[in-house]
Amino acid sequence: MTGAGRRSPIGGAEGVGRGKARPGRGEMAAAATQGMEPLRVGFVGAGRMAEAIAQGFIRAGKVEAQHILASAPTDRNLCHFQALGCRTTHCNREVLQSCLLVFFATKPHVLPTVLAEVAPVVTAKHILVSVAAGVSLSTLEELLPPTARVLRVSPNLPCMVQEGAMVMARGRHAGSSEAKLLQTLLEACGQCEEVPEAHVDIHTGLSGSGVAFVCAFSEALAEGAIKMGMPGGLAHRIAAQTLLGTAKMLQQKGQHPAQLRTDVCTPGGTTIYGLHALEQGGLRAAAMSAVEAATSRARELSGK
Repeated sequence: MTGAGRRSPIGGAEGVGRGKARPGRGEMAAAATQGMEPLRVGFVGAGRMAEAIAQGFIRAGKVEAQHILASAPTDRNLCHFQALGCRTTHCNREVLQSCLLVFFATKPHVLPTVLAEVAPVVTAKHILVSVAAGVSLSTLEELLPPTARVLRVSPNLPCMVQEGAMVMARGRHAGSSEAKLLQTLLEACGQCEEVPEAHVDIHTGLSGSGVAFVCAFSEALAEGAIKMGMPGGLAHRIAAQTLLGTAKMLQQKGQHPAQLRTDVCTPGGTTIYGLHALEQGGLRAAAMSAVEAATSRARELSGK
């Protein structure tokens, strides 16, 4: 990030990302009174992922709702942004004319048409971020002006509750200051790491699609308890809490999952019997195959 006496890539953005990891609204207000330009963020496309990122920004106090502008062809999804207090429009160009940091969150097959539409109003000051799965940085750069600063982000749905797992990769003209700005903002939505673009499709298979895989496992855990006589609502709540608690332990202790698994097992106890059943059912192989299949599909969509 730029130093204390220098301007950040976008006016006012430096004040947003400094100090605490998640500054509150009071800090943003103080920055505004010091004459800093407020950070204005645009979303072209207003689906679930765009809403999740915007909601994370607002809840963490990174960006004021009134400084977020979203566009979509109809009001079907824009109503969710309006409920957050954001501004909305049906004009994609208006988003770029009002905001210098813009997220493109359209369906992948729609994105080329959208980029062709907005390309004439893209300037050297814009930072453009694609969250469209399978659209490569080279494709984005081909469809935009030659020196456009482009980054690619692979988020997942838990960004909605500020517990997302995200990776980002930068294009040829996006420097470390743009990457740091974006990473600082996205930390409002969870964990964000910069990676080579080759890892983005793998992340899609592991974490983007992985949300559905984890939900399937949570459902199966609960149904096992239901089979044994536990009420359904209680079983699903306990299964979800078990996943949450285990994930927190893995993160906070920094242990390899195998170590935590070993800690839970006792000789001749309940857990080792259950693990044996999972091995007989091929849980590991099925999970690995699921990530492989999702990654391969992401690569197909990227045209690799």
